Amino acid sequence: MNMEYYNAVVAMEKAGVDPEFLQGWQGGYLLNPMREEQRLTEAYEAGYAAGQEKDMDAYKEWVKG
Repeated sequence: MNMEYYNAVVAMEKAGVDPEFLQGWQGGYLLNPMREEQRLTEAYEAGYAAGQEKDMDAYKEWVKG
């Protein structure tokens, strides 16, 4: 198991990050194809870009509340 990935996801979930950002981050980190265009959101695209860069701190801008 990739503990870096696991720990980052747990931290984002505990912080209450926007679920769209988290889904994007997971997809980008795992190098999955991006969602189809009509389902893209600003949060998802930001998460996807951060995931591709393995950025573990970008989520802090997307914490709800």
